[in-house]
Amino acid sequence: MIRDDILARNVRVASISFSGSCRPREAKETVKQNLEIMSKLLEEAYYDEADLVCFPETSPTAGLPIEKAIALAEPVPGEIFDLFSRKAQEYHLSIVLPMLEVVDEHVYNSAVLISRDGEYLGSYHKVHPTIGEIEAGVTPGIKPKVLRSEFGPLGFAICFDLNFRDIAEAISAANAKLVIFPSAYPGGLQLSIWAFDCGVYVVSSVRGEKSSIVDPLGRILARSSVYNPIICKTLNLDYEIFHIDYNYERLLEIKRKYGSKAEIDMSRPEAVFMLTSHLKEKTVTDLASEFNLETREQYFLRSERIRAESLKRMNFKK
Repeated sequence: MIRDDILARNVRVASISFSGSCRPREAKETVKQNLEIMSKLLEEAYYDEADLVCFPETSPTAGLPIEKAIALAEPVPGEIFDLFSRKAQEYHLSIVLPMLEVVDEHVYNSAVLISRDGEYLGSYHKVHPTIGEIEAGVTPGIKPKVLRSEFGPLGFAICFDLNFRDIAEAISAANAKLVIFPSAYPGGLQLSIWAFDCGVYVVSSVRGEKSSIVDPLGRILARSSVYNPIICKTLNLDYEIFHIDYNYERLLEIKRKYGSKAEIDMSRPEAVFMLTSHLKEKTVTDLASEFNLETREQYFLRSERIRAESLKRMNFKK
């Protein structure tokens, strides 16, 4: 019998680049047209057999001045949520819907997670809105939040959040393997830094071009352009990051026994590698246990412990 943790390892993620309505028009008409375009793009992602689809920051009101956008913020459930809840059921895929959300009379810049059954799984509220957003009436989120999904814990950061380490630290602490980044700007090098430092896949969905899918070694797997506004990749979330110290000599033994089913990606300048299990009967945790591998995080914690013990001994002698 194949275990549940093995069945849930693969997720096909689609990122949609979308700038919003380009013609000046009445605010509600802008939202209406945005929703029509978003629905068409979602259908295209469905044809690519996506499991999870994400849109850019505040997509329904994209193209509007912040004050007008805030005036059209909606609760969840509401008309905008209900539309994409139906779409999620129709296409049987999960959706990250970034929108301006009203909660207890406060307006938040949110990433709303909808299951493939159309259920509301929760909202991440942008913890670090820009100064302009706050002055216009956007309420900052209280703290970083990781949402539970059928793909495991999902981390979130929205646009300006990318500049603050508290979000990344919370994601790492929750052991999320996948981070969704809806944004109005591409993020660039910061996406690779976050991916590498946190050891996670980062999927950005931005306005314009250059949405990206980045692997846990900081490598860009796909990037959108005007010719391909939708990018899609199947990600195996059954992986772990290891340092080469005390592990390197075991890699040949792993390959000798499991071949390509135990995929090893080396990142030499950083002295780490990524081990991914494609085995039907074993997870990467099983492989680490079998070959006595120490994860990067475990190695750094052990190093800190040994350092502290050394300093304690030195102080005792003094």
